[in-house]
Amino acid sequence: MNLYSATKVAYRSLRANKMRSALTMLGMIIGVAAVIAMVAVGAGANERLSAQIASIGSNLILILPGSTTSGGLRSGFGGVPTLTMGDAKAIGRELSAVRYASPSIRSTAQVVYGNQNWSTIIQGVTPEFFDIRDWPVTTGRIFSNDDVDASTKVALVGRTASENLFGGENPVGKVIRIRKVPFTVIGILESKGQSPQGQDQDDILYVPVTTAQKKLVGTTHIGTVGVILAQAVDGDSVGMAQTQITDLLRQRHRISRAQDDDFSVRNLSEMLAAAEASTRIMSLLLGAIASVSLLVGGIGIMNIMLVSVTERTREIGIRMAVGAREKDILLQFLIEAVVLALTGGAAGILVGIGGSTLISKFAGWSTIVLPGAVLLAFGFSAAVGIFFGFYPARKASRLDPIEALRYE
Repeated sequence: MNLYSATKVAYRSLRANKMRSALTMLGMIIGVAAVIAMVAVGAGANERLSAQIASIGSNLILILPGSTTSGGLRSGFGGVPTLTMGDAKAIGRELSAVRYASPSIRSTAQVVYGNQNWSTIIQGVTPEFFDIRDWPVTTGRIFSNDDVDASTKVALVGRTASENLFGGENPVGKVIRIRKVPFTVIGILESKGQSPQGQDQDDILYVPVTTAQKKLVGTTHIGTVGVILAQAVDGDSVGMAQTQITDLLRQRHRISRAQDDDFSVRNLSEMLAAAEASTRIMSLLLGAIASVSLLVGGIGIMNIMLVSVTERTREIGIRMAVGAREKDILLQFLIEAVVLALTGGAAGILVGIGGSTLISKFAGWSTIVLPGAVLLAFGFSAAVGIFFGFYPARKASRLDPIEALRYE
């Protein structure tokens, strides 16, 4: 018997038991659909995190105030302001591995425009900050270094803050009040969306850092800043930039070899890459859990095929008696198992794609159906059919013709 004839006989046998064949395929349908849907959810989460990481910027280095010791008491990180405007300027100008550096001061305040008000984050920065974050304006302009030097009362607004204060009105040129101080809005920043920590990056106002120091935040330590954000020249220079920043700040702060740093230099890119790796592992874990359904479906195929062999023992005996060889019986039952697996796999692909669409629509999760996941699930379903169908097929092919003809 050739392959075509064996396939024809196997197909006829499956059609004769439509309900049983459909129930057998159900396990494979659920398994393949689960793999595709779970991998789609994981890929969607990974894509969303990648977009959030890209919105933060690239090759970022965060310099934070460190702990200090006074009278035997150690303050925590950031307990005492140890970074200055001069530190930020020196980092940006003197280090070969650093492209930009910007000091930053943050505070929360109530912003008023007309009869509208909104509580949001006020952050004082320099123009280099927007190059570091790759954050352009959609309308207006970014304040200049002249604005920083003159402590000009101008502000850039994020998309969320703009919508809550101005509605659909163009805010450029409008005057707002931050802690009773009038500021002129000079631009609207492009939308950034959520950060990897889930914060709305657009719910913010930016002002020149010197203006924030003198008019809004206030500090007993003149010229100090909350943090310094720096950007390395490229990805390969991040480690060198960290080393150069550490050496420069130790020199500027007159820290001896025996003393600990009064600042902390952190590679933000590594932190974000670790978060991305965690999401990727979650995607693999979801796919691995869903693939268990395929194994369950394979076991279901094997059980049904064993029942089929028992029910068709007499038929097998008759076929052997009229000349069917052992490999013909093996091929027929193996084809039946593979057809069940592949048909269930094909239906599972449609269900999986549909399920991913429904998850995205009703749960609001981002899902991405990967062609690789579809091919893998379909190929795995075929492998499961061969693996779990081989034992029943082998059992059928090794039946004794005489005993099979006697079977009732």
